[in-house]
Amino acid sequence: MSSREAYQKAQEYGVDLVKVSPTAHPPVCKIIDYGKYRYEQARRQKEARRKQHIVEIKEVRMTPNIDTNDLNTKIGAARKFLEKGDKVKVTIRFRGREMAHMNASRPILDNFAKQLEDIAVIEKPAKIEGRNMSIVLGQKKK
Repeated sequence: MSSREAYQKAQEYGVDLVKVSPTAHPPVCKIIDYGKYRYEQARRQKEARRKQHIVEIKEVRMTPNIDTNDLNTKIGAARKFLEKGDKVKVTIRFRGREMAHMNASRPILDNFAKQLEDIAVIEKPAKIEGRNMSIVLGQKKK
């Protein structure tokens, strides 16, 4: 029907004429209560926000002279974070003379990633940032 007829019908019922899809050809309109329509849209958006998961970056810090059992504890913590769906930033902090042997610590990060390769994938490879060397792991896609 024409837009004029639709508007008259909406006035007759005491409700509004709302363009649902104005870009369509011809435009799609509905005769509804606009206040109720906006309320339901807001409710749907709120429900969608509630259901989505925000990915956080959790950090696991170590030193270059970490022992095997301590490393396994850190790997267990990172595994928990990854299973929750978060990303994990594994950082090795260097102090004093440890700065001279930064590249010798790269195998620690490689070993860390290898231990978690069943559930994680490397998103950012090992990178030196000041006194830290870090790697970012993300959950493996299923």
